[in-house]
Amino acid sequence: MNQSVMKALKLLNYFTVETPELTLREIARMAEIPKPTAYRLLSALVDNDFLYKTKDTEHDSKYRLGLKLLELGQIVADQLEVRTIALPHMEKLAREINEVIHLVIANHNEATYIEKVDSSRALRLYTRVGKSSPLYIGSGPKMLLAHMPKERQKEVLGEKELYSLGDNEPIDKQQLIKQLETIRQEGYAYSVGEQDADTTGISYPIYDHRNQIAAALAVSGLSSHFEGENLEILKASTMKTSETISRKLGYRGPDY
Repeated sequence: MNQSVMKALKLLNYFTVETPELTLREIARMAEIPKPTAYRLLSALVDNDFLYKTKDTEHDSKYRLGLKLLELGQIVADQLEVRTIALPHMEKLAREINEVIHLVIANHNEATYIEKVDSSRALRLYTRVGKSSPLYIGSGPKMLLAHMPKERQKEVLGEKELYSLGDNEPIDKQQLIKQLETIRQEGYAYSVGEQDADTTGISYPIYDHRNQIAAALAVSGLSSHFEGENLEILKASTMKTSETISRKLGYRGPDY
């Protein structure tokens, strides 16, 4: 990581509950760096809302933590909340359908699997807790990508060629965009063999109290289990569970 970035981030650690406000002189002394260097680093943090000045004179300046940290902290808190609330319902769903259950969130330009409940079947999957995946591969990531604004989708997909996992075949972006629109309209995502051979995944959205998608609830298993009447049972059970988790997170429906 860039040394200037490291030095600037280190300055944030000097703010505590006991010392929520620090002067330029104090920060320079604690960091053992010249005041001009400290001022430059602090100015960069102020410009990006990580800090704000409470006082600025020709002799000294005072700083407090900025609202950007509150915003980022809330994102982390929301992610922890959805994981804690979702897990018992994921375990219940796994007992009902005996397939692998995942909880997936958007993480910058990727999807990250933050929880997983295994089935009793002998099935080895590509995913694990903490694993990240492109947002255009698999039912869970695609569910998240489908709910992003169009401009954000373009940013994620970028200008470069996209390739599938496994066979490394090029992905048709126009077809992918149409698929994302279908996912939004139908309310669920469906993928076959995109992350693991001979496996199928279905996903439903989990919404939070702001009526925004917080995560995707994904069910994965052998493709032979995702056919006919059993597929309809899997879809109904997964949708019901996603709705239950959404309500626990404070979601009240699209009209609120």
